[in-house]
Amino acid sequence: MARVLNNLLLFLIRLALKIRVWGYWALIYGYCALCTTAALLKLCWNIVLRPTATFQWGIRETPPACLNDTSLGTHCYVRIKESGLRFHYVAAGERGKPLMLFLHGFPEFWFSWRYQLREFKSEFRVVAVDMRGYGESDLPLSTESYQLDHLVTDVKDIVEYLGYNRCCLVGHDWGGTIAWLFAIHYPEMVTKLIVLNCPHPSVFTDYALRHPSQLLKSSHFFFFQLPRFPELMLSINDFKALKALFTSRSTGIGRKGRWLTAEDLEAYLYALSQPGALTGALNYYRNVFSSLPLSHKHVRSPVLLLWGERDAFLEQEMAEACRLYIRNHFRLNIISGASHWLQQDQPDIVNTLIWTFLKEGEGRKSYRN
Repeated sequence: MARVLNNLLLFLIRLALKIRVWGYWALIYGYCALCTTAALLKLCWNIVLRPTATFQWGIRETPPACLNDTSLGTHCYVRIKESGLRFHYVAAGERGKPLMLFLHGFPEFWFSWRYQLREFKSEFRVVAVDMRGYGESDLPLSTESYQLDHLVTDVKDIVEYLGYNRCCLVGHDWGGTIAWLFAIHYPEMVTKLIVLNCPHPSVFTDYALRHPSQLLKSSHFFFFQLPRFPELMLSINDFKALKALFTSRSTGIGRKGRWLTAEDLEAYLYALSQPGALTGALNYYRNVFSSLPLSHKHVRSPVLLLWGERDAFLEQEMAEACRLYIRNHFRLNIISGASHWLQQDQPDIVNTLIWTFLKEGEGRKSYRN
C-alpha cells in the first residue's frame, strides 16, 4: 500500500511540474500573440495615416563626428580565438591600470558610456565594448549564438585577451543581466560589480510572474520572440520607434537631466540602421526564456545597484529584492527623476555614486592584478 502511495505521489509531483512548464510556455506564447496583434493594428494605422512614408527608412552611411571624439578613447578590436568573433571596443586610460569594463544594454552600443569613459580614465583602464551583434563587433547569424552562456563567455574572453584576470564590471540593462551572470559564474574575476537599472535575473523572473504590471511593462520581451516582424516595426517611418524610445516624455533620456542631442541620436541611428544590426540586438531576447530559471544565483562580489526612479520598463520594487542573492556588501541608490538610461541623463550623479562605491572597503589599490 505504501509503495502505491509513493508512486501516486511521484506521479502527482511530475504532473504538477509538467503543468507548471506548460503554463509557463502558454503564458509566453499567449502574450506574444497578444503583442503581435497590437503591433499589427499599429502598423495598419500607420499605413492609413502615412501610406508612402511608413516603409521608408535609410541606412546611415557616415558616422557622426561624436563617434570619433578622441576624448572618449581609442577604437580597438580584438578577435577571440575560441569563438572566432571580432569585438570592437573603445579604450582610454593607461594600460596596466586596473580594468573597468562597461557592458551596454538594448538598443545601445559603446557610446552609451561616453560620460563614464571620460570620468574614470584617470584611475582605470576603461573599456566600453560593443557586445556581439552590436556596433562594429561581429554579428553571428544564428539565434542560438546569443544564448546567455555565450554572452557570459564573451566577457571572460575579452577580459583575458585584454591582459587581465579580473575587473571592475559595470553593466546597464542587458549588459547588467550579463554582468550579474558573469559575477555569479566567475566571482574571482569581479573585484566589484556595478549594475544600472537591471535587477538580478532571478528577481526579475519571480517578480514579473507575480506582478501583471511588470509583465505589461515587459511586453517587448514577448513581441521580440517573433522573427523579422519586430525588425520591421522598429524600422518603419525611418526608425520612429527607436527615436521615440530615446526621446519621448514617457521613456526617453533627459526628462530631468541631460537631453540627448541631435548628434547623439544620430549616433544611435547610425549604429542600428546598419544591415542586420536590429536582428543582432533582438536575438538577445529570443533566447532568454529558455535560459531561465538560473541554477546558480548568488553573487559574492561587492555590488552597487543604481536605479532610475522613473524607469518606464522596470518597477523599483525589484531593486531592493536583489539583496537576497548577494553574499557581500550591497549598496542600492535610487536616483530621483532619472530614467532607464540614467548613466546618460544623470551622468554626474551616477559618476559620483560610482566613485563613492569604489573608494569603500579595500580602496582602489585592490583592483590591480
